Amino acid sequence: MDFTADHSAGHPFFCPGYRESGSLARQKILSRLRENDPEKLQSLWNEADAVRRRNVGDAVHLRGLIELSNCCRRDCLYCGVRIGNRNPRRYRLEDGEVLEAARKAVAFGYGSLVIQSGEDPGLDGDRVTRLIRRIKETTPLAVTLSLGERSESDWEAWRQAGADRYLLRFESSNQRLFEAIHPPAAGPEAPTVPNRIVLLERLRRIGFEIGSGIMSGIPGQTWDDLADDLLLFAQLDLDMIGCGPFLPHPDTPLGAAFPPDPATGLYVPGPLTEEQRRFCAASGLPEPSPTEQVVSSETLAFKVIALARLLCPTANIPSTTAIATIDPKRGRMLGLSRGANVVMPNLTPTAYRALYEIYPNKAARFESAEQTHAQVIEHLAALGRPPGTGPGGRVRSEKPRGT
Repeated sequence: MDFTADHSAGHPFFCPGYRESGSLARQKILSRLRENDPEKLQSLWNEADAVRRRNVGDAVHLRGLIELSNCCRRDCLYCGVRIGNRNPRRYRLEDGEVLEAARKAVAFGYGSLVIQSGEDPGLDGDRVTRLIRRIKETTPLAVTLSLGERSESDWEAWRQAGADRYLLRFESSNQRLFEAIHPPAAGPEAPTVPNRIVLLERLRRIGFEIGSGIMSGIPGQTWDDLADDLLLFAQLDLDMIGCGPFLPHPDTPLGAAFPPDPATGLYVPGPLTEEQRRFCAASGLPEPSPTEQVVSSETLAFKVIALARLLCPTANIPSTTAIATIDPKRGRMLGLSRGANVVMPNLTPTAYRALYEIYPNKAARFESAEQTHAQVIEHLAALGRPPGTGPGGRVRSEKPRGT
């Protein structure tokens, strides 16, 4: 599969204005990504919000997030729960803790759960099957899983047990960048971009709604890469799309080599130091020119959400925790007003929340589920957006409606 080709030509899910030949759509995306004029950005926010309203409505689907385990066999260079990081205390939730969180989701009126974990070989497939079955037997909740690359037999068993959706992020469509930040580790062979695409298609054949996502602002990521990432969302016809900024973690190789700006928590690119050049040479990380390196910002995170909405009008797109982390007061609400239609309030027991530190200073890490829920409801009320009801699956349309 050529995942760097022009993906938009003839695709039925592009909004008007993004159905031109692939090269024209790509140039429009690049222009929007680089745009800094406040009036033109406001036009983008308005366009994305209108497309969101016309295609998925005003309701915001609330998906209770349960972080099942912070154990992981992967050694991804950016992630705080990588196997090479010896600092975090590792945990796995007990079934009873998961079921209690599911009961809270029902009490709060949520329609679904997202069960997320590191790629944990200690999570037995049969145990997960039993857990899914118990949730489906005792609650009306839809279940999304994000447990990494697993065997096809596990995925089939989980689907048969009642799991509805599966999230597997491809992180970057640039194979060189992907392989540099996902080195080989314990367990299966190192993941690759083509393999992630094949696995997503396999998950769809098994019967899952499928989701994927990216980080914006990774060192080595170019504006062209980011445009290709967005086009790949549409080529894959994703049901769920997760986009968030790269937040350097100090206990990771990438975070140590490319530390964040203390004021924002984001990596601010500049001329590479000799130490950074040595890191790139050793890891295989690309070295784009300063003009081509993506410059991460809160505004860029919103641009990616807005463009994802324009490219994939009927997809479910969350205003992510990463965005709430860089702007705790307004981030979640701004995401919802710029194309997003999903929020994932954290239901992980408070004792474990700070341990699931894939990036530092994660929003709501010290809150109770009740506090997080109250804040989300307050934000929705301020926006005049109602909480969604029911499982909140993707509603497909043969002809998505533009602005």
